[in-house]
Amino acid sequence: MRNSSFFAILLVILVGLGPWRSIHSLESKQEMRLSVAMTIVPHAGSLGAVCLDGSPPAYHLHRGFGAGARNWLLQFEGGGWCDDVSSCLERSRTRRGSTRYMNKLEVFSGILSNNPSMNPDFYDWNRVKLRYCDGASFAGDSVYHNGTTVLYFRGQRIWDAIILDLLPKGLSQAQKVLLSGCSAGGLATFLHCDDLARLLPKATTVKCMSDAGFFLDVKDISGKNTIRSFFSSLVTLQGVQKYLNRNCAGSLDYPYQCFFPQHALTYIRSPYFILNSAYDVYQFHHIFVPPSADPYGHWNRCKSNPAACTANQIAILQGFRSEMLTALRLFGGSRNGGMFINSCFAHCQSELQDTWFASNSPRLHNKTIAEVVGDWYFERKVANEIDCPYPCDHTCHNHIPSSQEDGIYVPLHYCIIISLLLITCMVLPSSSI
Repeated sequence: MRNSSFFAILLVILVGLGPWRSIHSLESKQEMRLSVAMTIVPHAGSLGAVCLDGSPPAYHLHRGFGAGARNWLLQFEGGGWCDDVSSCLERSRTRRGSTRYMNKLEVFSGILSNNPSMNPDFYDWNRVKLRYCDGASFAGDSVYHNGTTVLYFRGQRIWDAIILDLLPKGLSQAQKVLLSGCSAGGLATFLHCDDLARLLPKATTVKCMSDAGFFLDVKDISGKNTIRSFFSSLVTLQGVQKYLNRNCAGSLDYPYQCFFPQHALTYIRSPYFILNSAYDVYQFHHIFVPPSADPYGHWNRCKSNPAACTANQIAILQGFRSEMLTALRLFGGSRNGGMFINSCFAHCQSELQDTWFASNSPRLHNKTIAEVVGDWYFERKVANEIDCPYPCDHTCHNHIPSSQEDGIYVPLHYCIIISLLLITCMVLPSSSI
């Protein structure tokens, strides 16, 4: 009995050590990375530029050097949206709606790295990460106040305040600028690309890139316009409509549809690059096959592992890919445009070092994402890369959201407590418990 208890305890300890080793290894890697301090935007409150909870907006700036000292890369942070008072109120109590809860240091990697071996074209630029705290892709301008609760929907003012703060720091003398963003931040680039070009001297080269921000105006598998309903509510609640492209809004029956990149893209005049997976996992999980369209969970295994998808499910996903390529067809012939559309199950690939530029990064025609984006920005070569359908691409990094990312998360210290309780139960006689 004692031997079995001893081995049980040893097993629990060894299992417990695994996460600690992983965390220690992760921390060691992070120590080698660039951590950049937060800058709170001064006097933003006087402009009404505040996060959902009224806290001031912020960004992280790492200065460029050498040949890149007068070039700027602005990166919108992503993080979804909120479309009603309850979800926005919940968001306001997290890092997605308040700078009070944000990390004061951000790790810069991938397109934000200052290492030439990891980011060959932009490593020496001024690189800025704009923190996201409004819930509408840095757009909109309204306030909700019911007597007890106040929510500030000031995305447009936050964008304006950050740019005003950066202009005297060198942005106004920029030679080259790349406005980029991931996910909801990628969508923000569609909304603000031409805005930035208008604010800077005509001699400044301004180009824009969306990473995983090409959210499709598409019906879900049940035939419902789930994402249309969501974006419509979001645009109305947060007062986004007055900041949407006027030409786009005037061309559609429902102006809120210009919040969709595929409708706004036609009207963007600045050179543009679209980096997206044809099987973007966020869109797959939340827009194309949302839980409301799959109440019995028939798609759960497929969502967790593409290899577990049935032939019929793969055929349906190929239909989603076709919708994306159709939406991009006109853009594909653009003289100033560029694309990298791969067939990986991923979401956001420019900020992760292993997908941006590494020895085993995803490739199309033997070129990494970083190389294709660089070819486009510096006009070295035509940069329109579209992958073959899944599962042909063996260079993919399939980043499937874990249960932790979906909100089911057991912190490590809870696991340790549970392990100790298990040890106690095994060691103590049953009469003592």
